Parts: sequence; C-alpha cells; structure tokens
Amino acid sequence: LLYFQYRRCAAMSRFLNVLRSWLVMVSVIAVGNTVQSFRDHSFLSEKLYTGSPEFVNGLQARTFGIWTLLSSIIRCACAVDIQNKTLYHITLWTFVVALGHFLSEVFVYKTALLTIGIMAPLIVASFSIVGMLIGFQCMAEPQEVMAARPKKRN
Repeated sequence: LLYFQYRRCAAMSRFLNVLRSWLVMVSVIAVGNTVQSFRDHSFLSEKLYTGSPEFVNGLQARTFGIWTLLSSIIRCACAVDIQNKTLYHITLWTFVVALGHFLSEVFVYKTALLTIGIMAPLIVASFSIVGMLIGFQCMAEPQEVMAARPKKRN
C-alpha cells in the first residue's frame, strides 16, 4: 500500500513541477499585458472589452494593469514556493476572480464579446483552476509516505 502511495505522490510531484512551469509562463505573459495596459489603453478596447470600447480609458487600463501585475506576482511566488498552502489558495483564487471577472463582463455587463481576445484568458483561468485543484491533492505528502521513500545514494 505504501508503495502505491509513494508512486502516486511521485507522479503528483512531477505534476506540481509542470504546474510550477505553467504558473511562471502565465506570470510572464501577465507582465506583458501589464506593460501593454500602461503603454496604450486601446489594447483593452480592441482585444478585451470590445462590447463597449467607449468605457475603456487610461485610468481603467492602468487599474487593469495593476490588477494583472499583482496576480502575476502572486502566481510567480506560488511557483517558487508551491508547497505553501496559503499562497497556493491565494493563487487559486486569482484565477477564480479572473474567470469570474471575464465571464461577468461577457454575460452580465456585455462589455466584452466572445472573441479570441476574451477566450484566451477564460481558457487560461479555467485550465489553471483545474490544474491547481488536481495539484492540491498531493501538496504535502503523508508522513508514512515520506518515511517509505528510498534513500538517495551520493
């Protein structure tokens, strides 16, 4: 039984490494979106909020940029310290909030249309939520599994 628990957690450990890489990639892309939001607010009206582009102004774009930057920092910190359960939960919530935001802009406020510009963050947030929920299963290995691990030879 311990052998199978060890194998499961070893596979999950590999999964967490993939998840860490995903979080770093998403963070780097978010920094690019942050820079773009500060440089030219038409980026948001042309790519995201195409349903009501007249609502997009410089202040809204900078606020979006700061929110995106903060999410990027949290996600990158989680990638560095993925075993930190509090940070893991906060990171998971950044994706839930992003998904909720974009879904509400499409279906409630109608400021965004289902274009590729809005589908991309919806897909990233959805995959990230699923991945983080899967990864959460084996964040901290049980004590007996740790004890059953074979010792590494130098």
